[in-house]
Amino acid sequence: MNQEVNYMTPEQKSNRFYGLIALFVALIAVGIIWFVGSSEADQPAGVAQAQIEPKPPETKPEEGNIYTYTKLFDAIAWNINSRYMEDVNTKDLIYSGIRGMMEILDPFSVMMEKKSYERLMESTHGKYEGLGMAIDSRDNYIVVMSPLEGTPAFQMGIQAGDKIIKIDDKSTFGLTTEDAAKLMRGPKGTTVVLTIQREGIPSLIEYTLKRDVIQIHSVPFYGVTEEGLGYVRLSTFAEDSEKELRQAIKELKDKKVKGLIFDLRSNGGGLLDQAVKVASIFLDENRLVVYTQGRSPQDKFEYFSQGKPVYGENLPLVILVDGATASASEIVSGAIQDWDRGLIVGSTTYGKGLVQRVFEINSDVALKLTTAKYYIPSGRCIQKPEKSSKHPQLIASTKDEDIITDSIITKEEPTAEEVFHTIGGRVVYGGGGVNPDLTIEPEKYNTFEVNLLNRQMAFDFAVRYTAENKLPMDFEVTDEMLQEFKAFLKERKFDYKTPTEVYLDSLTQLAKKDGKEEFYKDALQNLKQLAEKQKEEEFDNSKEMIKEHLKDVILRKLYGEKGFYEGIVLKTHPAVLKAKELLLDQKQYKKLLEG
Repeated sequence: MNQEVNYMTPEQKSNRFYGLIALFVALIAVGIIWFVGSSEADQPAGVAQAQIEPKPPETKPEEGNIYTYTKLFDAIAWNINSRYMEDVNTKDLIYSGIRGMMEILDPFSVMMEKKSYERLMESTHGKYEGLGMAIDSRDNYIVVMSPLEGTPAFQMGIQAGDKIIKIDDKSTFGLTTEDAAKLMRGPKGTTVVLTIQREGIPSLIEYTLKRDVIQIHSVPFYGVTEEGLGYVRLSTFAEDSEKELRQAIKELKDKKVKGLIFDLRSNGGGLLDQAVKVASIFLDENRLVVYTQGRSPQDKFEYFSQGKPVYGENLPLVILVDGATASASEIVSGAIQDWDRGLIVGSTTYGKGLVQRVFEINSDVALKLTTAKYYIPSGRCIQKPEKSSKHPQLIASTKDEDIITDSIITKEEPTAEEVFHTIGGRVVYGGGGVNPDLTIEPEKYNTFEVNLLNRQMAFDFAVRYTAENKLPMDFEVTDEMLQEFKAFLKERKFDYKTPTEVYLDSLTQLAKKDGKEEFYKDALQNLKQLAEKQKEEEFDNSKEMIKEHLKDVILRKLYGEKGFYEGIVLKTHPAVLKAKELLLDQKQYKKLLEG
């Protein structure tokens, strides 16, 4: 279900780079044809010692000459294919070599096979042909997590929690979500029959659905808070993101909102041109939004805001960010901060300041390659150093020799190179994401809560509970509901290991290994009983979190995204509450904006 949203630039003129890629691929192709067509080398039977082949004339590779090294790659591949003691799958051999090349690059440069490439294209185009639902695999069957509003699945009455038993005549037992999605997708206008098992209904239900073009909306929700403030959520930067956002903000302005909360939390980015267009909604014309710098000085491209802003610079704005706000989202939030156009609230962003382009190598393979870094108007590159390598443990600070082990590098004092200034003179820092103007610490969960969320126990409970109980949108989770949920967890045999239990298991194994198991038996048993007692208390200690989570899941189940945003996000999220406070107190808002 998780879908990575990748960041790409528009076409940039770099003929020399294209030529290099094309020639490199051609050389690999020639090498593959060369060794695939070769026969296995005959070896004498019963030989137990290594056979030394005559050494060809030594040619020392010329440093920096890619053609020489490509020839070396061909020679190694040919020898493995022809002379290794067992058959080697040709595709696996070459693909392993290519992946080895990618290992020395940054984490975002990857070879993409057809399925990965199609998912990337789907995320950037924002549409596909199918039924329109999010699915997951639960207890060996495919379960509907949520139908998308306005899609065939939603219109026909498919509900969150429905278990899909069959797709046409094929059982879904044991199917992966990818296989199930493939069966349900197809050309617009064609039909598919789903056999559904629904909680509270004893017999199976059959639905015949007609496939359609499914639009993946970048703006899942926008609305007006009780205080008269506008709120809009942008989930990705796809082809139509700016168009959707522009329309949403126009409608909010027509309702005379006092200020705007623009939510970019967990927005992983997307298309560069959309980032520039989105920033243009808030910035005056011809303001620098971002520039990219490649390996050569001439590989610099600047992008400026375009046209008259929809939400002009005299209107108060707060942007919400978090640790999953990345790439294009960081361009927008960073540009807004650098131009002192609005306030950034939340936690430090992800720190992805690299530009990727996608090169289609052939019908089965594409290369997603980092070609430049991007810089926001103040000159900051917000790429975090530890996210520049596939092996961050190997990166060390050359100045203080501290190993980088965390997502944010902390030092006593920032170096001069890391200090920048906004247009109004406020101090901002480079070297690690966009730092908010006002920090809201991210919520932290204990072991019990993490396991509860990961195993989606609340969703399963919500499916059963809502089949038996009708709840209004403004319902509250009662103590009676909590007890029912506790009984449900016991019925489902929900269990997990606390850090204490994991540590005790290690102690028990160590005592057993040293032959001291009997000696420590009573002490370990007492500790285990104390750990069990502590574990039983964790439900009560997490009651408030459980209440919030149950309400979240039940609202989504009954009222979709609208219920979730209106009932949870706008009323309980700490970052939203702080944004409201700032927008309603213009004195505090201006004080922070002026530094």
